[in-house]
Amino acid sequence: MIKSIKTSSLLILLPILLVFVSLVIGSSQNIGMGELFHHIALEFGISKDEAVLQGSLHTILWQVRLPRIILTFLVGASLASSGGVLQAVFRNPIVDPFTLGISSGSAFGAALAMLFPIMAVNISAFIFGVVAVVITYLVSYAGAKTSIVSMVLAGMIVSGVFTAFLTVLQYLSDPYKLQAIVQWTMGNLHTASWQKVHTAVFPILIGLTIIVVLRWKLNLLALGDHEAMAVGVNPTVLKLILMAVATMITASSVAAVGVISLFGLIVPHISRMIFGPNNSITVWANISIGGAFLLLIDDFSRTVMPFEIPIGVFTMIIGAPIFIYLMRKNVINWNS
Repeated sequence: MIKSIKTSSLLILLPILLVFVSLVIGSSQNIGMGELFHHIALEFGISKDEAVLQGSLHTILWQVRLPRIILTFLVGASLASSGGVLQAVFRNPIVDPFTLGISSGSAFGAALAMLFPIMAVNISAFIFGVVAVVITYLVSYAGAKTSIVSMVLAGMIVSGVFTAFLTVLQYLSDPYKLQAIVQWTMGNLHTASWQKVHTAVFPILIGLTIIVVLRWKLNLLALGDHEAMAVGVNPTVLKLILMAVATMITASSVAAVGVISLFGLIVPHISRMIFGPNNSITVWANISIGGAFLLLIDDFSRTVMPFEIPIGVFTMIIGAPIFIYLMRKNVINWNS
C-alpha cells in the first residue's frame, strides 16, 4: 500500500515539477519561481498589475511557453503509451510506432494533406498510419504468427516506402511548403500554439483514456491469446481496438509536431525497468514518464544553443544509445 502511494506520488509530482521548470526557462528570458507565481496570480485574477499583464513576458509565458509545454507533454505521453500498447499487443519488445511504420505512414499522410488540402491533416495522418500498420502486419504474418525479425524487417520496408513517397512530395513541393515539410519531419515544436493543442488534445485524451480503462487486459494479451480467451476476453477484437487507439494517438501527435523517432520504443522499456512488467502500472508510468521525458528533452533543445534544434534530432541521438544499452544488457529478448 505504501509502495503504491509512493509510486503514484512520483508519477504525479514529476510532470508537475517539470512543467514549472519549463515555464521559467527559455531562450528569450529566464525568470524566478517567485515571479512565475506572480504571473499565475495575475492570470487568475488573484492580484492586479496592468503593466505586467500587458508586458511581453506575460505573453511569452501564456501564449508561447504554456501551449508548447502542454502539447509536448501530450505528444510524449501518447507516443510512449502507443509504444507500450503495441509491444503488449504484439508481444514484441522492439515494436513501436516508428518500427511498425505508423510514424512514416502518418508523416506521408500529413504531408500529402499539407501539399494537397483535400482533407484535414490529422485525418489524412490517421488514415495512412492505419494503412502502414496493416501492411506491416500482413507482410510479417506467416504460419498464423509473426516473429520479431519479420515484423522489424516488414516495418523497415514499409517505413522506407512511405519515406520514399514523402521524398517525392518534397520534390513536388514549392520552396515554402518544402521548408515546412522538412522541418516538420524532424520533429517541430517551435510552432506549437493553442490551436494545435485544441486540435490534438481530444483524440489524444480519448485514446489515453481507452488505454487506461483497458490497461489490465494488456496483461492478458502478454500471456497469449489462449490465456486471454480462457478468461472470456476476445483477443482479436481487443487487439484491433488497441491498435486503432495507438494509431489514432500516434497520428494525432505526428500531425501536430511531426516525426519524433525512437521515443515510443525507449520509454516503455524505461517504465518496465523501474516499475516492472505489470501493465496496470506501466500504462500510468508511460503517460507520466513519456510526457516528462519529452518535456526535459524539449527544454534542452530550446535552451542549449542560441538557435533551436529540432527535437526529433535529440530523441534519435538519445534513443539510439539507450536502445543499444538495453540490447547489450539483454533487457530486450530477441528470441521472443
